Amino acid sequence: MSSQKLVIYKLPVLYHILKELNLKLSFDSFFEESENSLKNKIKNSNNYLIILNKKLPNIDNQLIIKKIPINIFKLLEKINIKFLKLQFDNQSKVKINNYIFDLNAREVFSNSTKFKLTEKEVDTIIYLSKSNKPVSIFELQNKVWGYQLDMETHTVETHIYRLRKKFLNIFKDSEFIINKKNGYQIK
Repeated sequence: MSSQKLVIYKLPVLYHILKELNLKLSFDSFFEESENSLKNKIKNSNNYLIILNKKLPNIDNQLIIKKIPINIFKLLEKINIKFLKLQFDNQSKVKINNYIFDLNAREVFSNSTKFKLTEKEVDTIIYLSKSNKPVSIFELQNKVWGYQLDMETHTVETHIYRLRKKFLNIFKDSEFIINKKNGYQIK
């Protein structure tokens, strides 16, 4: 996991206060005066937070402070909460092949196209993606649906058929989940 970066933009007094407290903080703090240096500092990172007094367009993860002075403990609380939310959001996104899955929103993205998934569809995709070999219908029934192995049902086949149809209709991808002789697999 990369280190958390707190970037203070055009607030030098706040930066110096936080630097004095640096031994007690769980993130690295930086000061930036120009927008270009700010963009370079956060480039190729998603584990950052920018503190500023006015919103900047086209930049994520901003904490705008309009009222100064601010209680330092309330500020630290806001910073920590924001970092926790960022961590939660980052952990909820999973890349499988050419797709990004947002596990919190139960959505799949590719380029500018997205669609919703059911909870069982997400569970099935995640389970299949973690396996290096084809997964049998019986294993999916047991591990994803919690069914007994001797139970006769076509739930798995029906769900996978519908899921494959969604990927074909929306992304024109007939190879995302493949059907092998001994089960299903994500290539």
